Amino acid sequence: MTGQKVHREQKELFMKDDYLWDGSGEPDPEIQKLEKVLGRYRHDRPAPSFENIVEVRPAKIRSRFLNFPLPFAFGAAAAILVVAVTLILFLRLRPVHNLGPAWDVARLEGSPRVGSKAIRGNAAIGKLGVGQTLETDDSSRAAITFDETGRVEVERSSRLRLVTNGPGHKRLSLERGTIRATIWAPPGEFVVDTPSAVAVDLGCVYTLHVDDSGAGLLRTTMGWVGFKLSGHESFIPAGAVCATRPKIGPGTPYFEEATPAFIEALSKFDFGANTPAERKVLLGIILADSREDDALTLWHLLSRVTDEDRPRVYDRLAALAPPPAGVTHEGILRLDRQMLDSWWNSLGYGDVGLWRMYEHDWSQRPPRTK
Repeated sequence: MTGQKVHREQKELFMKDDYLWDGSGEPDPEIQKLEKVLGRYRHDRPAPSFENIVEVRPAKIRSRFLNFPLPFAFGAAAAILVVAVTLILFLRLRPVHNLGPAWDVARLEGSPRVGSKAIRGNAAIGKLGVGQTLETDDSSRAAITFDETGRVEVERSSRLRLVTNGPGHKRLSLERGTIRATIWAPPGEFVVDTPSAVAVDLGCVYTLHVDDSGAGLLRTTMGWVGFKLSGHESFIPAGAVCATRPKIGPGTPYFEEATPAFIEALSKFDFGANTPAERKVLLGIILADSREDDALTLWHLLSRVTDEDRPRVYDRLAALAPPPAGVTHEGILRLDRQMLDSWWNSLGYGDVGLWRMYEHDWSQRPPRTK
């Protein structure tokens, strides 16, 4: 009897459960009451067909940075900018290392300065490293030396910076004042920048002056120097000088023994604001006053005059220094480079092949190191 009672109770429970699933069986009064209360929320629409649902693609996630409140986003951007600027300034202003040994600086007079440090005393010796500046006032002088390269005396009221000091390539920048260079390094290894031209040593002794406007004057005592700005180039042998001007570059070299009229006309021809007619007059003075040594100047003028005036220069130069074999009138008039170089070499001032060999290594100004 007990087993039949349990079986009957289980059956009644299953019947009630069937009502919950599919509405069959005996309803439970409590369930019916709950159904009545919730009936207003019953879903009475057809079930969706999942075959008609389009492919669901993942939504693009917007940058969380852009979701920040606007003031916070601006603040974050400003902080990043400050960090970037600070890093750039640090990299530009930090001391430069491992770019070559320093040059010895000896005090000749007064108290020259390397950076903010003054050099004083009878036996005072300092060091000029890459990126550092040597400065003299109106009562001080100094000399810098490097055993493998040469000696440079820095005169009063001058400012000189060491740009590079790598093997086979030493570069200074004369920002103002005067230096006297005695160089025993191989040709092409010693270079000096100025505000209006770049000078390269080709085995020489020379003086270089730069005034406050950036204009300069180079005077060679021994050997010869190449002077260039962009495509404008001049060769200055011993005994000759060459002026230079900002945005113009080096003028035409000449010997100081030339006539005053020759020198004055050449200066106006190089740097004056002349009309074409005035340039013809000035060129006429230069040609009329030229001497045998002035072949130096006329050779440079071949590539600086107009096509119309070039035959006049050729004729006068040929009369002073006849062209060597292989150099023709027609070739010079069309500025044949090989013929021009051959004629230069015949003048006895130096082999222009040295210039062609080393010019491409230094003619471009390097970035500033300070």
